[in-house]
Amino acid sequence: MKYNEKVYKEGKDNNNMILPGDLSRLPDDFLKIIVFIDNAYLMRVKKHFFNEGLRYNVRNFVETLAKKTKCIVKKIYLYDAPPFQSKKSSIKENEKKKLYDKFISRFKKDNIIVREGRTQRLKINNIFVYKQKGVDMYLGMDLASVPLESDNVKGIALVSGDSDFVPVIEKLKKKGIKTILWTYFERKRDSPFSRCNELIRLVNVCIKLTKEDFKEAEENK
Repeated sequence: MKYNEKVYKEGKDNNNMILPGDLSRLPDDFLKIIVFIDNAYLMRVKKHFFNEGLRYNVRNFVETLAKKTKCIVKKIYLYDAPPFQSKKSSIKENEKKKLYDKFISRFKKDNIIVREGRTQRLKINNIFVYKQKGVDMYLGMDLASVPLESDNVKGIALVSGDSDFVPVIEKLKKKGIKTILWTYFERKRDSPFSRCNELIRLVNVCIKLTKEDFKEAEENK
């Protein structure tokens, strides 16, 4: 099988969902990759599967997926933004920042490279809305830099559901970089996980994340 073939396949279930592909069709040789994680997206997927919460190890999560996708992980980049802090931060804001710093520290101990944007607070109709800024920019810049990495790295895996990354994925493919998408989506109406068709069609390999992927990386099992 050539790597430009998709490994996901159309499901035959009642919801007509795309399911994870037949991984036995992947190449026998393991592909060396760099992994890029949109952490806000990954957390949203985890919360979708586990309303009660789940303590899991991100590096183990990545390594498990990589093994299933017949890849060897050389680096992991994780992108996030610290919670908003007022000029005179409140007790609640300080608590959120302390919890955030604790998680970021765990990632760094696992040799995960953390890239941070910032959180912007907007007031819309007298309601505060919080948005991450700069995160996608950093992720896109680092993706575009992959061809400058060691010759041993010939692929990337992206954990995201954002079609904004289509242009940079197109450029990577033109440079001969194999592209893998680890994502989750639904076809249900009003679902927060809309299907990023253009991104799915573009990548070499698309794997749909499952609840079991998180469970396999669960800590203190």
